[in-house]
Amino acid sequence: MKTFIAKGVFLGLSFMLLMSLLAQHGCSEPREKKAVYVLVDTSGTYSKQFDKVQIVMRYLLGSLTPGESLALARIDSESFNEKDIIARMSFDLRPSMANAQKRAFIESIDMFGKNIQASRYTDITGGILQAIEYLNETQATQRTILIFSDLKEEIKKGQVRDFPISFNGIHVVAINVTKLKSDNVDPREYQNRLDAWAKRVEQGGGNWKLINDMNNLSQIIE
Repeated sequence: MKTFIAKGVFLGLSFMLLMSLLAQHGCSEPREKKAVYVLVDTSGTYSKQFDKVQIVMRYLLGSLTPGESLALARIDSESFNEKDIIARMSFDLRPSMANAQKRAFIESIDMFGKNIQASRYTDITGGILQAIEYLNETQATQRTILIFSDLKEEIKKGQVRDFPISFNGIHVVAINVTKLKSDNVDPREYQNRLDAWAKRVEQGGGNWKLINDMNNLSQIIE
């Protein structure tokens, strides 16, 4: 009888321990998944800065893991659409397949870099809206928009871009923001552009960061 009771107690405790372990495993938080959308200004002299874009893209491809997402698109003259997306991928969960996808991504980047056509206007807002849509679709826990631009928006007459944007926790990182000739005449213009975009992002519930030092790439997706 004592042996039977001891076995019952042992089985009961084992069952409770198993349930506890399963509960802990089930309640554990999923691994943070990242998605990054890179916007490249191809207007004016900024189109000659693509070598810096290539450096950052290679850094991102080395940093993102299987299951995470990356896209590269140009900021075009008109309203943003699919034709402006150079490459986009959600990397396969299998490391070998993910590596093959990354090699294909690099080929797309290099091909685009050899055939850049400068655009007349700069629809930064349109590019950002497209980026937000893509990032939301990935359902990533950490979403980032990288912008390579002088941040001066130039749109066609009649286009409306002066409206609030909902960023909903997205990180917006401006990289290598170049100065215009007019900024040398009045340095306040440069700072005013930075302040205006920072305000717009933060008022829309996003996070703003400026990185002009290419040696600080580790700060892009912390």
